[in-house]
Amino acid sequence: MTARALEVWCFGDRTGTLTDAADGLAFAYAPEWIGAGRPPLSQSLPLDGPCGTEAVVAFFGGLLPEGTPRTTLARQLGVSVENDFGLLEALGGDTAGAVSVVRPGEAPPGPAGEDVLWLTDEELAREIAELPTRPMHADEDGEYRLSLAGAQDKLPVVVGADGRVGLTTGRTPSTHIMKTPIAGLDDTVVNEAMCLDIGRRLGLDTVDATPRAAADAECLLVGRYDRTTGDDGTVRLHQEDFCQALGVATARKYQAEGGPTLPDCFALLRRATAVPAREAVRLLDAVALNFLVGNHDAHGKNFSLLYAPTTAAARFAPIYDVLDTVAYGKVRPMSRKMAMSIGKEYRPDYVAPRHLDALLAESGLGAAAARRRLRGLAASAPEAARAARQALVDAGWDRPVLGRIVETVDQRAGWLAAIAAPASRTR
Repeated sequence: MTARALEVWCFGDRTGTLTDAADGLAFAYAPEWIGAGRPPLSQSLPLDGPCGTEAVVAFFGGLLPEGTPRTTLARQLGVSVENDFGLLEALGGDTAGAVSVVRPGEAPPGPAGEDVLWLTDEELAREIAELPTRPMHADEDGEYRLSLAGAQDKLPVVVGADGRVGLTTGRTPSTHIMKTPIAGLDDTVVNEAMCLDIGRRLGLDTVDATPRAAADAECLLVGRYDRTTGDDGTVRLHQEDFCQALGVATARKYQAEGGPTLPDCFALLRRATAVPAREAVRLLDAVALNFLVGNHDAHGKNFSLLYAPTTAAARFAPIYDVLDTVAYGKVRPMSRKMAMSIGKEYRPDYVAPRHLDALLAESGLGAAAARRRLRGLAASAPEAARAARQALVDAGWDRPVLGRIVETVDQRAGWLAAIAAPASRTR
């Protein structure tokens, strides 16, 4: 059997070749990419050695949707649901980061194009309604070549300076991710918007997220941190999530299933970033925010590295995908355990100072400074939550879940303050 191949591009340059052989996926860098001193595609795919099959699957499979959206896409495209190569061939034009996967001889997407279809509010509402049955706006003709990881219904879109939302086939870089309400949970759009705004008001680096009403539908427009503005318009930046960087398949993204631990994440930052001490503080901030708002679904794919075109050193990406899952505990079975443990304790209400001590020691963090920072975030969080709630109310998004988020933050701020108390008080 002749192996099939796809060309992989990053930052607009040919990076290597992805091959679907009898023994699985394989990836090899292009000599010109290595010769130009470009960064590796992933921390798990070294420039100076062979790329292992597990790491190749973890990185490229990690570009694709999960769960129901993946199953629906596979059925519509006539591809096996487990066929990463076939799905990438159909969808890999515009992925997370600056990676494009195209057929041999095809040109990768350029920095700009004429393929944006601007939508009226009624058309946007129709797109929102169709996403569960038509993920990534996929079509049988293969015109739309878009892919995002995750199990939630979402779509890469372009948001213009005038606020209009447009669809791109993948040639023009998307600027935002449109996330639709999660079925069975009330008001997840404003939930995520508020949680991210709480982080921003605490001085943390979170993505911009704005609720949007369109006729009888609503969505959350999340600004893409892996995009920037250049002379030619929107430019793609490269990124990878921590599962990809650590060579962990998406199916094992949760720590309890063999996925990354928090010490693994801090160790990754130490070897992958130019200023590890600074980036470690930013990761600690993200852990604190998820704890404070009751986000129990913060797993290895919810943290990412962001790369510049000319250096292998990465930085910790802005915080994203933050939702108060605790707020739904009374209406739907939700995990009471965190996706990542703190000192081997998954239950947030059981986390004690000794568990924090263990995490800080395993992660190589200075205990005194880390505790001070966590206490500061805990002290400021209740006020930040109230301000974030009021901003949404003033904008016309007053929903019951906002009050439940404030209650979560009030309770969790007390817990975090006690957990991070000065060491002399915890003996």
